[in-house]
Amino acid sequence: MALSPTAAQRRIIDAADPATGRLRGTPAQLAALVKRGLAFRHPRPPHDHFLTPAGHRTREAGSEPDGVTAAPGTSAPPDAAGVFAARVGGEETAPGGTGTARLREVRGAWQGLLELRRMTHPDGSTDRPCAWERSHLVRAAALALEAAGHRPAGPDGGDGYRVRATPQPEAVAVYEPDGAALRGCAETLERAGWHVGEHTEPRTRARYLLASPRKV
Repeated sequence: MALSPTAAQRRIIDAADPATGRLRGTPAQLAALVKRGLAFRHPRPPHDHFLTPAGHRTREAGSEPDGVTAAPGTSAPPDAAGVFAARVGGEETAPGGTGTARLREVRGAWQGLLELRRMTHPDGSTDRPCAWERSHLVRAAALALEAAGHRPAGPDGGDGYRVRATPQPEAVAVYEPDGAALRGCAETLERAGWHVGEHTEPRTRARYLLASPRKV
């Protein structure tokens, strides 16, 4: 079980790379985080240290978890840590910049996530989601969609994807009013290592995707 960090250790955790969880600190500081179960030392050179899932949860303590159910028309809470956040669609204020700067930021975050997959999977694979993604379902699915060039919905609705939490364990819902765009979202998530099924809401007859991270 992970132990609570000291104030100095919390500063190191808060300064971790937002995409990969890579840590910077003295050998003694990093070893102490490993002992507390908040970090691990990568077995391959240069043997950098990274946050464990418990370390990521510690860093994000105080933010609303992804598991809270949100209605299709509501927006997800902003990233409380003030670091990179993928666009889930429907936000009143979109996180990050715009244009080329945003594109670079999103691509960098996606490459960082692939590296996190490689480092945390025993076989070094990047074709399926890692533990961090399974504990941050909405943000992980939204990053895969935004990195692939899909357009998030604006605050007033209309075309564009919206990623929302669901009551089902390890599953998110993706809404997109345009049928072709919805199928494109499904293809993107499948390539990113998610199981995807298309469904119809009984009341509104709206089509949506139910996506869950593939484990094998």
